[in-house]
Amino acid sequence: MNEQRITESPSWSDPRGQVMKTPDDVAEMLRLKACGWGLKRIARQLGCSHHTVKVYVAANGVKPFKSPERPKRLDGLEGRLRERFIRHRGNADVVRQDLLAEKGLAVSRRTLQRAVQPYRQALRAEALATTRFETPPGRQLQIDFGERLVEIGGAKIKAFVFVATLGHSRRLHVRVIGR
Repeated sequence: MNEQRITESPSWSDPRGQVMKTPDDVAEMLRLKACGWGLKRIARQLGCSHHTVKVYVAANGVKPFKSPERPKRLDGLEGRLRERFIRHRGNADVVRQDLLAEKGLAVSRRTLQRAVQPYRQALRAEALATTRFETPPGRQLQIDFGERLVEIGGAKIKAFVFVATLGHSRRLHVRVIGR
Protein backbone atom coordinates (compact mmCIF):
# COMPACT_ATOMS: atom_id res chain seq x y z
CA MET A 1 0.00 0.00 0.00
CA ASN A 2 1.22 3.52 -0.76
CA GLU A 3 2.36 4.87 2.63
CA GLN A 4 2.97 8.38 1.28
CA ARG A 5 -0.64 8.67 0.14
CA ILE A 6 -1.95 7.70 3.59
CA THR A 7 0.22 10.07 5.59
CA GLU A 8 0.11 13.09 3.30
CA SER A 9 -3.51 13.11 2.16
CA PRO A 10 -5.59 15.41 4.40
CA SER A 11 -8.78 14.61 2.48
CA TRP A 12 -10.92 11.55 2.92
CA SER A 13 -10.57 8.99 0.14
CA ASP A 14 -13.09 6.36 -0.75
CA PRO A 15 -12.24 2.69 -1.39
CA ARG A 16 -11.97 3.29 -5.13
CA GLY A 17 -9.01 5.61 -4.54
CA GLN A 18 -10.78 8.85 -5.42
CA VAL A 19 -10.33 11.82 -3.13
CA MET A 20 -13.51 13.51 -1.96
CA LYS A 21 -13.88 17.03 -3.31
CA THR A 22 -13.81 19.94 -0.89
CA PRO A 23 -16.30 22.82 -1.09
CA ASP A 24 -13.49 24.94 -2.56
CA ASP A 25 -12.98 22.39 -5.36
CA VAL A 26 -16.71 22.40 -6.11
CA ALA A 27 -16.77 26.23 -6.16
CA GLU A 28 -13.83 26.16 -8.58
CA MET A 29 -15.73 23.71 -10.83
CA LEU A 30 -18.74 26.03 -10.92
CA ARG A 31 -16.55 29.11 -11.57
CA LEU A 32 -14.74 27.42 -14.46
CA LYS A 33 -18.03 26.18 -15.93
CA ALA A 34 -19.39 29.75 -15.75
CA CYS A 35 -16.28 30.87 -17.69
CA GLY A 36 -17.26 28.51 -20.49
CA TRP A 37 -14.91 25.61 -19.84
CA GLY A 38 -16.03 22.10 -20.76
CA LEU A 39 -16.46 19.28 -18.28
CA LYS A 40 -13.42 17.31 -19.44
CA ARG A 41 -11.18 20.37 -19.36
CA ILE A 42 -12.32 21.19 -15.81
CA ALA A 43 -11.75 17.55 -14.79
CA ARG A 44 -8.18 17.60 -16.18
CA GLN A 45 -7.48 20.90 -14.41
CA LEU A 46 -8.71 19.62 -11.03
CA GLY A 47 -7.47 16.03 -11.40
CA CYS A 48 -10.78 14.22 -11.19
CA SER A 49 -13.25 12.40 -13.41
CA HIS A 50 -15.45 14.36 -15.78
CA HIS A 51 -18.39 12.42 -14.29
CA THR A 52 -17.60 13.99 -10.91
CA VAL A 53 -17.59 17.45 -12.46
CA LYS A 54 -20.86 16.70 -14.27
CA VAL A 55 -22.58 15.70 -11.01
CA TYR A 56 -21.47 18.83 -9.13
CA VAL A 57 -22.30 21.16 -12.02
CA ALA A 58 -25.76 19.59 -12.46
CA ALA A 59 -26.43 20.00 -8.73
CA ASN A 60 -25.08 23.57 -8.87
CA GLY A 61 -22.89 22.86 -5.85
CA VAL A 62 -22.41 20.24 -3.18
CA LYS A 63 -25.27 17.79 -3.11
CA PRO A 64 -26.15 16.45 0.36
CA PHE A 65 -26.11 12.70 0.76
CA LYS A 66 -29.52 11.08 0.84
CA SER A 67 -30.09 7.45 1.72
CA PRO A 68 -32.08 5.55 -0.87
CA GLU A 69 -35.71 4.97 0.04
CA ARG A 70 -36.39 1.26 0.03
CA PRO A 71 -38.92 -0.94 1.78
CA LYS A 72 -37.91 -2.23 5.19
CA ARG A 73 -38.45 -5.80 6.35
CA LEU A 74 -40.38 -4.62 9.40
CA ASP A 75 -42.73 -2.19 7.58
CA GLY A 76 -46.30 -2.63 8.76
CA LEU A 77 -45.31 -4.39 12.00
CA GLU A 78 -44.80 -1.27 14.14
CA GLY A 79 -47.83 -1.89 16.37
CA ARG A 80 -46.92 -5.53 16.94
CA LEU A 81 -43.28 -4.60 17.67
CA ARG A 82 -44.35 -1.95 20.18
CA GLU A 83 -46.75 -4.31 21.97
CA ARG A 84 -44.21 -7.14 22.14
CA PHE A 85 -41.37 -4.84 23.16
CA ILE A 86 -43.38 -3.46 26.08
CA ARG A 87 -44.62 -6.94 27.04
CA HIS A 88 -41.02 -8.22 27.17
CA ARG A 89 -39.88 -5.14 29.14
CA GLY A 90 -37.47 -3.83 26.52
CA ASN A 91 -35.82 -7.10 25.51
CA ALA A 92 -35.39 -6.76 21.74
CA ASP A 93 -33.85 -10.20 21.33
CA VAL A 94 -36.95 -11.93 22.70
CA VAL A 95 -39.09 -9.87 20.29
CA ARG A 96 -36.80 -10.99 17.46
CA GLN A 97 -37.28 -14.63 18.48
CA ASP A 98 -41.06 -14.09 18.58
CA LEU A 99 -40.98 -12.69 15.03
CA LEU A 100 -39.08 -15.73 13.82
CA ALA A 101 -41.40 -18.19 15.58
CA GLU A 102 -44.71 -16.52 14.69
CA LYS A 103 -44.09 -14.86 11.32
CA GLY A 104 -41.07 -16.79 10.06
CA LEU A 105 -39.35 -13.41 9.68
CA ALA A 106 -35.62 -13.59 10.39
CA VAL A 107 -34.07 -10.19 11.08
CA SER A 108 -30.76 -9.29 12.67
CA ARG A 109 -30.58 -8.09 16.24
CA ARG A 110 -29.30 -4.69 15.10
CA THR A 111 -32.20 -4.24 12.65
CA LEU A 112 -34.69 -4.86 15.42
CA GLN A 113 -32.81 -2.58 17.82
CA ARG A 114 -33.10 0.27 15.30
CA ALA A 115 -36.81 -0.45 14.81
CA VAL A 116 -37.63 -0.40 18.53
CA GLN A 117 -35.41 2.57 19.46
CA PRO A 118 -38.35 5.01 19.87
CA TYR A 119 -40.12 2.51 22.12
CA ARG A 120 -36.96 2.05 24.20
CA GLN A 121 -36.80 5.82 24.74
CA ALA A 122 -40.45 5.80 25.82
CA LEU A 123 -39.73 3.01 28.34
CA ARG A 124 -36.81 4.97 29.76
CA ALA A 125 -38.92 8.12 30.06
CA GLU A 126 -41.69 6.14 31.76
CA ALA A 127 -39.21 4.62 34.21
CA LEU A 128 -37.89 8.08 35.08
CA ALA A 129 -41.39 9.47 35.45
CA THR A 130 -42.49 6.95 38.08
CA THR A 131 -42.07 8.06 41.66
CA ARG A 132 -40.91 5.69 44.33
CA PHE A 133 -43.37 5.12 47.17
CA GLU A 134 -41.44 5.91 50.36
CA THR A 135 -42.50 4.71 53.81
CA PRO A 136 -40.91 5.25 57.22
CA PRO A 137 -39.10 2.28 58.82
CA GLY A 138 -41.35 -0.40 60.30
CA ARG A 139 -44.56 0.80 58.57
CA GLN A 140 -44.93 -1.47 55.55
CA LEU A 141 -44.25 -5.07 54.56
CA GLN A 142 -45.29 -6.45 51.18
CA ILE A 143 -45.87 -10.20 50.89
CA ASP A 144 -46.10 -12.14 47.62
CA PHE A 145 -46.65 -15.81 46.85
CA GLY A 146 -45.91 -17.62 43.61
CA GLU A 147 -45.37 -21.02 42.09
CA ARG A 148 -43.10 -22.29 39.38
CA LEU A 149 -42.24 -25.60 37.75
CA VAL A 150 -38.54 -26.33 38.21
CA GLU A 151 -36.41 -29.26 37.15
CA ILE A 152 -34.42 -30.90 39.92
CA GLY A 153 -32.53 -34.11 39.25
CA GLY A 154 -34.35 -34.60 35.95
CA ALA A 155 -37.81 -34.43 37.54
CA LYS A 156 -40.21 -31.50 37.25
CA ILE A 157 -41.32 -30.27 40.66
CA LYS A 158 -43.75 -27.51 41.55
CA ALA A 159 -41.93 -25.01 43.79
CA PHE A 160 -43.84 -22.51 45.91
CA VAL A 161 -42.12 -19.19 46.61
CA PHE A 162 -42.78 -16.83 49.53
CA VAL A 163 -41.29 -13.31 49.29
CA ALA A 164 -41.54 -10.61 51.97
CA THR A 165 -40.21 -7.11 51.15
CA LEU A 166 -39.73 -4.36 53.70
CA GLY A 167 -41.07 -1.03 52.41
CA HIS A 168 -38.35 1.26 53.75
CA SER A 169 -35.13 -0.70 53.16
CA ARG A 170 -36.40 -2.94 50.32
CA ARG A 171 -34.82 -5.92 52.09
CA LEU A 172 -36.12 -9.28 50.95
CA HIS A 173 -36.90 -12.50 52.78
CA VAL A 174 -37.40 -15.41 50.37
CA ARG A 175 -38.45 -19.01 51.11
CA VAL A 176 -38.85 -21.75 48.52
CA ILE A 177 -40.89 -24.85 49.34
CA GLY A 178 -41.03 -27.80 46.96
CA ARG A 179 -43.42 -30.74 46.71
